[in-house]
Amino acid sequence: MKNILFMFLIISLILIAGCSKTEFFQNFTEAVDSENDTVFEIVIPSGASSDKIADILLDNELITNKLVFKETAKEMGADTKFQAGTYHLMQSMDMNTIIDIISKGKTYEEILTITIPEGFELNQIVKRIEDLGIATEDQIMDVLKNDQFSYKFLEYVNRDFYLEGFLFPDTYIIKEDATAHEVIDKMLNRFDSIFKDDYYLKMDEMNMTMNEIITLASIIEREAKLDSERAIISSVFHNRLDINMKLQSCATIQYALGERKEILTYNDLEIQSDYNTYKYYGLPPAPIASPGEKSIVAALYPDDTEYLFFVTTEKNDGSHYFSKTYEEQIDNKNKK
Repeated sequence: MKNILFMFLIISLILIAGCSKTEFFQNFTEAVDSENDTVFEIVIPSGASSDKIADILLDNELITNKLVFKETAKEMGADTKFQAGTYHLMQSMDMNTIIDIISKGKTYEEILTITIPEGFELNQIVKRIEDLGIATEDQIMDVLKNDQFSYKFLEYVNRDFYLEGFLFPDTYIIKEDATAHEVIDKMLNRFDSIFKDDYYLKMDEMNMTMNEIITLASIIEREAKLDSERAIISSVFHNRLDINMKLQSCATIQYALGERKEILTYNDLEIQSDYNTYKYYGLPPAPIASPGEKSIVAALYPDDTEYLFFVTTEKNDGSHYFSKTYEEQIDNKNKK
């Protein structure tokens, strides 16, 4: 009777929300706060039911919906497998990850977490892996350059650039005794799951290589602050590439400099580097950071515009002015 009432309530909520069950659940199974890696030490007592565990997680703001937690755990076949113990959980973990950890008894002594934010460069990712004590920088770089991984997209990737851009940004749960190869494999596996078959078709349709798409996506990732502007910024770069106009991306200069200077000097723009898009035409030789899926989608599906320029607005909210001509660009700069 309790299960029938439970499902009736779920169905009622879905009907009210006007969406499918999958869409409804997705709203509540995402991480509470993808940016918050604060560790919560959670104790699951012996014999605790899924209802009790849901209460504990809800009280600690690790999930947002008790009913969805219970139904998701049931669908995963985990609702009868929860194990007692002390767990280290974070708000940056999605509901499925939390369920997996508790149902498999992955107590804090046995797992580590590593979070790679969108826009992280390779050297930052390597530093995070090294800080976990898994391997040294040299060992990690050797894995990136030489280890074999079985993913379709790697057929298109030049390993001389140590997989820059292809280590997908996300929060990963790993074993304490994991090797550098296993950690890198998790990140590549995530990229593989994100880069859908449709993306390969679109890439071919655009007559662009995997390296070019991810390189462009990485520039978009570093230039765009607002999701609503990613496809517009993408259109600017596509338009410039189409007419053989230099990209002139400050993000590529910052990458070449090895530091993210807020204000670039004229001397900075003269740096001798293949990544200097103020000096050289076309895309740089490889990605400059790890782009998230939104930037990859923007690179593949740019807005249809005639814009060739953009500059930040005076609002200091990450927004930009876009323009078709250099004269308009100057006018927009003078608004600041």
